[in-house]
Amino acid sequence: MGGRLRAPTGRYGGRSAEERQAERRRRFLDAALGLFGDTPGYRGTTVAALSQAAGLSTRQFYEEFRTLEDVLAALHLQVNGWAEQAVLDALGDAEGLPLAERAAVLFRAYARGVTSDPRRIRIAFVEIVGVSPRLEEQRLARRARWVDLIRAEADAAVARGEAEPRDYRLAATAFIGSVNGLLHDWTTGWVDASLDDVVDELVRLLLGMLRPEGWRPREA
Repeated sequence: MGGRLRAPTGRYGGRSAEERQAERRRRFLDAALGLFGDTPGYRGTTVAALSQAAGLSTRQFYEEFRTLEDVLAALHLQVNGWAEQAVLDALGDAEGLPLAERAAVLFRAYARGVTSDPRRIRIAFVEIVGVSPRLEEQRLARRARWVDLIRAEADAAVARGEAEPRDYRLAATAFIGSVNGLLHDWTTGWVDASLDDVVDELVRLLLGMLRPEGWRPREA
């Protein structure tokens, strides 16, 4: 299929074409969260099944998307966007806090945002992996955004005299891998701990990265 079908234009039922299109897209993504994030998963879902779950037709599907991969790509970005917004919202609460407390606030916001719905974590860490070079590039690009955020927080801590001065690029990349792996294992029930315990452990890892043995904070 060369492209999406053209959606109807004009107003209908008091709503514009753009509003109806946004509603259809939301319904497809909501349905995809249920099917891709649970049973049968992305690889077991068909366009017909997704359309039925959304209460829409396959024709309406092709008005919004070209393939199911396009739906997964949009859903992956949406899930990451929710988690990112949770962290950004928490930045205000963390303003002016010492490093350990600030890290706890931010990681608790991230962890709750990602794990509040097990389907989200499956989309972010399981279903997206190995689908195609395009989605792998998207997955790595989104992970790079989290690495950049960790590096920015580390550099800010260095500027405040709360962390050892160095290039945190590799350390941040390794740390994000630990975050994702631990949260995924916790969500699946493999890790017997509370979410607060998981966050506390991640904060300890981060502080160990920023404050290696023998380093002392700069005197005020």
